[in-house]
Amino acid sequence: MSRDALKTLFYPFETGVIDPPGEGERVLFLGAEAGYRLPEGFAASMLAVQPLKSLYRALEAARAEAAPVASGEDYDAALVLCGKHKGENEDRIAEALKRTRDGALIVVAGGKEDGIQPLRKKIDKFGWEGDSMPKYHGVAFWFTRPEDASEAVSKLTKVPVRVDGLFEAAPGMFSHDRVDAGSELLASRLPRDFSGHAADFGAGWGFLSVKLAEASPGLKGIDLFEADHNSLEAARANMAANASSTPARFYWHDLTSEETRDKYDLIVMNPPFHEGHAAEPALGAAMIKAAAKALKQGGRLMLVANRGLPYELVLAESFKESGETCRNARFKVLWAKR
Repeated sequence: MSRDALKTLFYPFETGVIDPPGEGERVLFLGAEAGYRLPEGFAASMLAVQPLKSLYRALEAARAEAAPVASGEDYDAALVLCGKHKGENEDRIAEALKRTRDGALIVVAGGKEDGIQPLRKKIDKFGWEGDSMPKYHGVAFWFTRPEDASEAVSKLTKVPVRVDGLFEAAPGMFSHDRVDAGSELLASRLPRDFSGHAADFGAGWGFLSVKLAEASPGLKGIDLFEADHNSLEAARANMAANASSTPARFYWHDLTSEETRDKYDLIVMNPPFHEGHAAEPALGAAMIKAAAKALKQGGRLMLVANRGLPYELVLAESFKESGETCRNARFKVLWAKR
């Protein structure tokens, strides 16, 4: 997310085009990120909602009142900072409509890469009173919440997806509408006789954890670590539905900056990268190093990665032994032993 989008969001207040909310008023900030500067006269209290743990921690460090999910009703205004996923952006506007009072101001901003123009056109079709202005390579638009927002809420709220008829996911989550092909490859290589304590690093909506529980029903338990709060809640539901007999614990956790409390016999993971965009080997490397710290002596790591990502060197540096289990045209399954 560009810092420009944050500046775009607050620009209409800074220029006086719209009046900032004052003392005694309450503002809901959805998709909030640290780094904003409140314009002069913006004296309202504000709840900053951010489900991604790293961004949430940055808000806490900036002394914002932060939460992973929205709560409360009858807010006097709402701010929506857009991200890359269309469904998530629309859902945030629906959340703003549900939690603001009639006549409240709702301000939305994002960059071109966030699909802000199509989103603005879609909201314009509802015919609400409002306006827009471009700034900092993005667009801010705003409107007044109507007395009856039920139709818009219904149309904009993201609909949960059933994956393979077994799993619950939603727009904004990694591979929300299908099983990721890399995770599927790793799942086919999971141990069939594992009986220790396991962890799933970057668990997403829980596919690998469910598959490990199926492959090794004798495992003592599995801890799921996930930075996105919404994905973690989906993983909780998916484990309950598909692996209810397996002891499981769930941690909203930024593995790149927060250490785990326990040590494990096995860690499985599919480190995040963005297919079709620039690869992020540094993020995967940080998770590999975190896994090395979290494994018991003799513990094993199993991970899947895009074939082009250079994880072998960090594995060799962080573990006693490492190697490759298999590969196909797109992915490779790697292993390491501490």
